[in-house]
Amino acid sequence: MPSVDTPVPVGAFALLFLAFAVKQLGADFLLQSTWMAQGKERGSGWLAPLCAHTALHGLGTLLIALMVQPALWWLALVDFAIHTAIDRGKALVGQRTRLPPTDARFWWLIGADQFLHQVTHIGLAVVLAAG
Repeated sequence: MPSVDTPVPVGAFALLFLAFAVKQLGADFLLQSTWMAQGKERGSGWLAPLCAHTALHGLGTLLIALMVQPALWWLALVDFAIHTAIDRGKALVGQRTRLPPTDARFWWLIGADQFLHQVTHIGLAVVLAAG
């Protein structure tokens, strides 16, 4: 494969992307409480559980940024905003479609949600690695 010049160090990017993948696992699966998971999907009263959940994402990004590029701490706010939009969008689609877990489209929705989170993490890792 030919060499491609890039302003982003590949090794740093790979480690940062791994850190973001671990952050995603922690925030979406290990640290998310039932109150957060069920509450953010409700038609009303969803804001507090959603913000509590996406604050976990923002906190994880803040910790990663502080370890590698402290001046880019504000990326935590960007991550919080993006995760909030993605998760609220997934909740709205879920409310409108009412897909049961036995329907493949239910899993497509979860897959699309996780895909968008990982694309976000690619962008964040590029910014931090290039910074």
